[in-house]
Parts: sequence; structure tokens; C-alpha cells
Amino acid sequence: MVKMPPLIGELLDKALADGAACLIGTATKDGHPQISPRGSVALFDEQTLCYWERGGRSSRAHIAENPRVVVYYRNPARAAEIPFPGAGLRFHGSARIVESGELRDQVWDRTIAAEQARDPERKGVAVIIDVDLIEEFSGKSILTAD
Repeated sequence: MVKMPPLIGELLDKALADGAACLIGTATKDGHPQISPRGSVALFDEQTLCYWERGGRSSRAHIAENPRVVVYYRNPARAAEIPFPGAGLRFHGSARIVESGELRDQVWDRTIAAEQARDPERKGVAVIIDVDLIEEFSGKSILTAD
């Protein structure tokens, strides 16, 4: 897994408020792709991203079939803070769903208030993404797994 700097967490924390929610790309086991916006993507630790999955639609089913995902982040409002062309990054990794327990609670705690308000009964699940590649939009690798 990669070792992500704190800057990534800072940028992701501001993404929804900046009108730049991340996009999560998933695919079925047969490769049928799908992209969904997620306003709760956060840095879980220096190797892992997370988000609160409250929709319960195709993204969750896709992850159960095929854990490979991509997270697309682009935020022109923060271009001065992002030292890469295009003011964004793509994070590649393997996702897993956490339906209960301490890990789920930790993701909830990292979820921004605006997204928590959309799931007041906490019916969603946590999604943890073990990141193995971060690239800029040209396809150049920024960070890769050791």
C-alpha cells in the first residue's frame, strides 16, 4: 500500500464543501463499470481511504462482486494546493464493506457532518479502500505500493 501525506486528507475534507465531491468507479465481476459521487470520501490512515455508503445501490453490489475501485478527485478551487496537473488525482485500490463493529464506527466518525445528516439513523455501511496507486490525470504514478 501507499503512504499518503496529510495533504490528501485535508483536500478530501474540503471537497464536498467546495462542490467537488469525489467520484467512485466500480465494476461488476464481468467488468460493467459504474461511477457514483460520494461526498464522504476521507483519509482513514496513510494507506487507506474510506467513505460512508448510504445509497445501498449498485456501488455496494459491485464492490461485493469486484473489490477493485478508483476514486477520482478534482478540485480546481484548490489548484494552488495540488502540485499536479489538472488539480486532481486518481486513487486505485481494493475496497471492502464493513457492516458493523468498531471499524464501521471509525469511518462514521470520519464522515463529514453534511453526509452524516443524510443518514441520521446510520443505516449505511463503511467502505474501506486499501490504496495501491495514486496517479495524476496524465496517468503518471505519484505514489505506488511498496
